[in-house]
Amino acid sequence: MKNIFDLSKNGAKKIYIDGTLHPIKVGMREISLQNGKKVCVYDTTGAYTDDNYQIDIRKGMPKVREPWIKEREKEGEFHTQLWYARHGIITPEMEYVAIRENQNNEREDRITPEMVREEIAEGRAVLPSNYRHPEAEPMIIGSKFLVKINANIGNSALGSSIEEEVEKAMWAVKWGADTVMDLSTGKEIHQTREAILRNVPVPIGTVPMYQALEKVGGEIADLTWEVYYDTLVEQCEQGVDYFTIHAGILQRHLPAALKRVTGIVSRGGSILAKWMSINKQENFLYTHFEDICKLLKKYDIAFSLGDGLRPGSIADANDAAQFGELEVLGELAKIAWKHDVQVIIEGPGHVPMQKIRENMDKQIKYCHGAPFYTLGPLVSDIGAGYDHITSAIGAAMIGWMGTAMLCYVTTKEHLALPNKDDVREGVVTYKLAAHAADIAKGHPGAAERDLQMSHARYEMRWNDQFNLSLDPERARRMHFEMIREGSDHCSMCGPHFCAMKITKSIL
Repeated sequence: MKNIFDLSKNGAKKIYIDGTLHPIKVGMREISLQNGKKVCVYDTTGAYTDDNYQIDIRKGMPKVREPWIKEREKEGEFHTQLWYARHGIITPEMEYVAIRENQNNEREDRITPEMVREEIAEGRAVLPSNYRHPEAEPMIIGSKFLVKINANIGNSALGSSIEEEVEKAMWAVKWGADTVMDLSTGKEIHQTREAILRNVPVPIGTVPMYQALEKVGGEIADLTWEVYYDTLVEQCEQGVDYFTIHAGILQRHLPAALKRVTGIVSRGGSILAKWMSINKQENFLYTHFEDICKLLKKYDIAFSLGDGLRPGSIADANDAAQFGELEVLGELAKIAWKHDVQVIIEGPGHVPMQKIRENMDKQIKYCHGAPFYTLGPLVSDIGAGYDHITSAIGAAMIGWMGTAMLCYVTTKEHLALPNKDDVREGVVTYKLAAHAADIAKGHPGAAERDLQMSHARYEMRWNDQFNLSLDPERARRMHFEMIREGSDHCSMCGPHFCAMKITKSIL
């Protein structure tokens, strides 16, 4: 497969920054501008993938974390990043993410390894890092850091092959996905996940319930704790970095949920609701939660505590079912922290703009500052075919308010499985939402790229405008559809009505 991570055609190259506490090299993307300046930006395509890197799905990605993992093996015991942070230890992973976050700027308010350690120790940030996934480049999810985005992929009983899903995952990473969730529900779930883990340089998440249900032939009544636990072990061993586990949906929440306009829209939530209804028992993920904690601690896998009762319509937003589950997720977070297991809290869903702030406030209150990870939220229900925009509006707002990671939505949300083009559009749209949030909350150096873009526009440096954008290829193609050569005027207004050209002529 050709190297889809090649940066050279977009005026960029991979550079490496050395650590000072540990012998590490952190890969970043450096964009060279026509005026001689250089802009360093966060890059998700893998620390050791330069322009000459050749992709081989059978061989897999370089194992950036393998030396650190082997060093810990010599010590005879693995600990979680939360355990190290609480014991005052700055790991190579912690220094690595601090360097990445700063994007090679030397501002006084830059992020330090000690700040990373402290945020992890307090449960306000997560560094997903299953030691069985050494291919994953360290990254951090927390409100004090760059807003991250997740891209969902996965096959289903209706189609898609292993090769297609690997390509989609790598494609998502090329355009800036910080994590990828494999939500496969069809055939060859294990093989698909294995191929993704070995070939993607970002943390991988899953919803283990999907595979557990496949193991019992899709019969919810036949689900058992034992089948689910075996599935967890299987995925732990493969290298999954974080699990969406719907342990907060309880029997007492169901009456309110069943009165909704759209009921329960979470796949995992609906499966467990049906299981509880059939068996007249409490959610087995809740009753066995400490058993799950003990397992995840062995591998340093993070919980992504799932919102099985997220609203699927703005009419159901902020109801008793949603917030009742959120309170339980806060209780479970404290139990996980007791076991030194890292925690993310998942959030909605469909929420109109005027109700978004309440979601953030209650999450902080109920969940003790654990990182929030939201799907959108979608601020309207009528965006079919355009729900990447409907949701990005809410995503930018809640990211500004403190959400740490945004789950992307594609143009095909509610309609069909996304293809490569849909993934690209969804990722870039969400990178814009996340970047807007970073600027609004004052992340160190977040607006530098925008400033350089503004200079390039005023000076009509077209190549710099393309290369500073989130999708250089699309920007370049659109420009040259109208203009074949570089010009000294705006391509929209023409030579006589270009406002910037006129401004420059004023004495």
